[in-house]
Amino acid sequence: MANPSWPPPPATGPFALADRDGYARWRDAKLRSAPACLEELVVEVGDPRALSAAAHAALLDRCRRANMAIYATTAAGDPDTAIPIELGRRFGLTHLDHNPGADEAGITAITVVAGSDYIPYSSRPISWHTDGYYNRPDRQVRGMLLHCVEQSADGGESGLIDHELLYIAMRDVHPEYVEALMAPDVMTIPGNTDDPRVMRPDRSGPVFWVDPTTGTLQMRYTARRRNIRWQEAERVAEAVAWIRAECERAPYRLRGTLRPGWGLLCNNVLHDRTGFVDQAEQRPRLLYRGRYHDRIAGT
Repeated sequence: MANPSWPPPPATGPFALADRDGYARWRDAKLRSAPACLEELVVEVGDPRALSAAAHAALLDRCRRANMAIYATTAAGDPDTAIPIELGRRFGLTHLDHNPGADEAGITAITVVAGSDYIPYSSRPISWHTDGYYNRPDRQVRGMLLHCVEQSADGGESGLIDHELLYIAMRDVHPEYVEALMAPDVMTIPGNTDDPRVMRPDRSGPVFWVDPTTGTLQMRYTARRRNIRWQEAERVAEAVAWIRAECERAPYRLRGTLRPGWGLLCNNVLHDRTGFVDQAEQRPRLLYRGRYHDRIAGT
């Protein structure tokens, strides 16, 4: 079996650099519908085990507009992993990415694990990234769900950026950066040969790519500075520096903290996390994460 490869940059459509009219139409529609603040993303859904048609429609509307939505349920403190699994299924998210930290169903408990070398299982901050950027092309993470069971005593705030808005901001000013970041070998994550649970070879790929099945824009990115190799070209270095700066200054960057019973439903948007503190007298911060090879159905 041949090694899976990345699709080539599109020749037509809004994400083809030569198709200026198609891009202009998509861009204008995207900017008209984009939410202005985090509060616009929040939908009160009540019982997550009995999601109403109205709540489903409201969440889907926000995902269509912003590639993400935040649901607020009455399930604060409920540790049942069936909650995020069933919510995901309601939106066509069924093919879970079974990473080493996940349970048998594919759900990962994000909480502090003593002695772990992996930042998600610590209280340290996490820089801007999309999930699964080290996965091979045929196992890319297109959808993600984060469900909060318990929040920390202090900190743990998330930043969220719709990658389509970042693409617009870059293409409007530096289309040459977009072209550079669509190269199939622009970003390489070195292989892991130390941990037998995550053995993998070097993984190279683009930052921006277009899913040939859905025609949607995808992004794989990490702001990490260690254990990453960027293509050695001046334009690539400039583009990477531009993204790092844009993530910190973008007016469309949203920030907030998931409360117990709340969750993020998204098409693997850019996100980060501040550091946090757990208190001994309360239950530690706990989120359930589902990574999916699917995109949210209907977006």
